[in-house]
Amino acid sequence: MAILINCSNDSTENNFSEDQTTPSLSVSTQTLTFSDTEILMFSEPKTLTFSGLDLSDVLVINTGFNFEISLDAQNFESEITIQTVNNQISSQILYVRFAPSENAIGQISESLIFTSTNANSQSVNLIANGIGTNPNLNVNYSELFFDDTIVGGISESIPIEITASNLTSFLNISSGGQFLISLDEISYNSTLQIDQQTANEDFLLYVRFEPSEIGESSNLLEFTSEELTPVSVELVGTGIPLVYNYQAFNETRLAYGGGFSQSSTQTFTLHDDTTNIESVIMYLQLDCPSGGCNEWDVYSNILVRDLSTNNWYEIGRYITPYGVGTDQLERGLEIDVTDFKSLLKGNVELKAFIEVWGSDGWKLSVDFDYIEGTPDYQYYEIAPIVQYNNNSLAGVIYGEDASAFDLTKDVFVPSNAESMHLRTIITGWGHATPNDSDGRPCAEWCYRTHNVKINNNQEFQHYLGPIGCVTNPVSPQNGNWAPDRAGWCPGMAVPNRINSLEASLAGTTFNFDYEFEPWTNDLLSTSSNIHAYYAMSSFIVVKSNSPIDKPTVIN
Repeated sequence: MAILINCSNDSTENNFSEDQTTPSLSVSTQTLTFSDTEILMFSEPKTLTFSGLDLSDVLVINTGFNFEISLDAQNFESEITIQTVNNQISSQILYVRFAPSENAIGQISESLIFTSTNANSQSVNLIANGIGTNPNLNVNYSELFFDDTIVGGISESIPIEITASNLTSFLNISSGGQFLISLDEISYNSTLQIDQQTANEDFLLYVRFEPSEIGESSNLLEFTSEELTPVSVELVGTGIPLVYNYQAFNETRLAYGGGFSQSSTQTFTLHDDTTNIESVIMYLQLDCPSGGCNEWDVYSNILVRDLSTNNWYEIGRYITPYGVGTDQLERGLEIDVTDFKSLLKGNVELKAFIEVWGSDGWKLSVDFDYIEGTPDYQYYEIAPIVQYNNNSLAGVIYGEDASAFDLTKDVFVPSNAESMHLRTIITGWGHATPNDSDGRPCAEWCYRTHNVKINNNQEFQHYLGPIGCVTNPVSPQNGNWAPDRAGWCPGMAVPNRINSLEASLAGTTFNFDYEFEPWTNDLLSTSSNIHAYYAMSSFIVVKSNSPIDKPTVIN
């Protein structure tokens, strides 16, 4: 029996699977930003690192038209090919620089690309700004404004940043006028010339204002060179006058009772030469004593003694506020006393008066600003025509027999007077009747128009009407401060009424007559305040550019 034996081998197929790997590329950053660079020049290089794993082919790195790359920071190209070692590229440094072409002006954005077969490519954004080679100059200001500066003084300097490039000739800088320039903040001139090497480097220019006259000044700061389109900066500054300040009364306590007085007379040293003084301004500050201010609005003034006649002249009048000080005003009440500058020089005797009826009273401070400038005329003189102003009730009685008060005078004016005017202060007091139709008694409240006659002709009128008490910056006050009085307000200076006289009166004697608007007091007031008064002073002021005598007032 035959036995068949299968001699073939029983084979089993063996499947071997190798590890499958994915090629990969890695870079250390996604963006590189470069400094501004002139065209056809090179920036400082930036760096990044790169590597590759399981690469099946070479790595190719290429960049755009305006950038270059290098492995050694010396040899730069637009494309680099790198061979792998055991299919790997170990971490390496790549140097990248901006190399703007001739037309690469402005912002440039390109890409740095890393590619290898079967690997996902990598991209790095390259950002830079190309600068042209045309001459260029930039200034970080188009205009400069300087703080107000005293004439003859010097402002703080302002530094400005100058950036220039591609200049091939001298840079000329000029300011002119009252503005000066400097490179070192030490030596200042109106013009500078800078060589092109220095000019092409960023630098600071210092500018300052040196006013020689009062008022606003403007000029151009100009930059020019042979190849540069001119660049200019507007310069603006205001010259203010030199001011000499003198303190007179300093928190002088004025009160009634308690050992105090309503007035104080003191001697002060003021400016000794007024030939170059354009104006004199007096400031009055009222402060409250520790127990509080007096609660009433009362008549107050400042007077100067004329040493040649020994008479007192009222240089300014004001009314106290109701129970508050004037500290809301930086310097208090302001009165122009230039008309009296012939008396307000050297050692001066001043009298302060506040008609206060209480031991509380006030602390009064007075100071003067002598403002340097060109006076309208070199010489001033002043003389009183009438003064009925010792206090509120020493004024001219209104609406009754006033024959005791002489309001008619003859005034002689020196022949060389080139300008002359009247200066009048007047305030009404009392609550006399009959009231006006709107219920206003006289003379504190009743509105009136008074006439000033020169040589029997009505030349001027003084309207004693409202001046806006409710808008007084010294507010709020205590008491009845807001309603309008006849020509004055609590907590304000009394207006000076200035009336210019004809130049033809020089060398003549003219007649002055002050007339009140007709009204008759019926003496029916139910209070003790049955009279009406006008406290007034009127002066004649003459000016000349040659030495001038005082006017003469004849009773």
